[in-house]
Amino acid sequence: MRRRLLLASTLLATGAALAQMPSQGSSRPLKIVVPFGAGTTTDIVGRILADALGRQLGVAAIVENKPGAGGSIGSEQVARAGTDGQTLLLGTVGTHAINPSLYKRLSYQPLRDFVPLGFVGATPTLLVVPAGSPWKNVADLGRATGNVNFASAGNGTSGHLAGELLNVRLSKSFMHVPYRDGAQAMTELMAGNVQFMFYHPAAVLPQVRAGKLRALGVSSAKRSAAAPDVPTLMEQGVKDFDLVAWFMLYAPGSMPAAQRDRLREATRQVLAQPEVREKLALQGVERTEMNADQLDAFARAEIAKWGEAVQRSGAQID
Repeated sequence: MRRRLLLASTLLATGAALAQMPSQGSSRPLKIVVPFGAGTTTDIVGRILADALGRQLGVAAIVENKPGAGGSIGSEQVARAGTDGQTLLLGTVGTHAINPSLYKRLSYQPLRDFVPLGFVGATPTLLVVPAGSPWKNVADLGRATGNVNFASAGNGTSGHLAGELLNVRLSKSFMHVPYRDGAQAMTELMAGNVQFMFYHPAAVLPQVRAGKLRALGVSSAKRSAAAPDVPTLMEQGVKDFDLVAWFMLYAPGSMPAAQRDRLREATRQVLAQPEVREKLALQGVERTEMNADQLDAFARAEIAKWGEAVQRSGAQID
């Protein structure tokens, strides 16, 4: 009888512990919310992470796309997810660095409502035009006259802010045209309905190689490993233009420390795997190792940096 009671109490204790976090054999899947549409670079990166984290933790892992309001809708959902330890967010430079300054009334606070689990990586954006465009470089674009429109994957995205900052740097007034997502924006660009856009290398380079788009420049301070032949905007005389899109895996700020630490360690191990790095590199995402203190410092610096970019551009969304 004693052995049975001991076994029963052990099983109860084990069951209670397992219920507190994702673990081997859990019937509840780990969910990564991607706050943008399916097929976007963010979505692809999210699915790479979900697959690898699921295998690492021994649980089912799914991606839930929750687009809208520059990623704010999906981000708010995770911020309010509570303490179940099952719901994470693939945040971006838009959701966690741009939106706090761009939106007058934001439903979450990045530093209060989220805890970073791991820096997934960063990618510059490419300034691209239709293949039939008369512009061969950024200087040509700077001399453009008449109505010039630029596309983006939506208000508040890094492509939107890059275009607004280009207006400031070139003393131009190019008109912003937001689309539902990046795929729609590229389709309109290739059709000639808009004149240029900033977007991720993984999405635009196939169209560049197919002869449908032309890359004029890179938004980062250094050239992109995915497109080493394309000069940066700063190389072409555009001062202080260093903008990159980035991805960070976040947990809700209310998640208990034990669950958070376990997920952070699993994320660290996943991002160190060569096959995961290779898959991310194919999306133009370049990895940088950061510990917890560096993650916090990076997040604060990015909010300040992009806040200044928003202020200089004059962009604002109610």
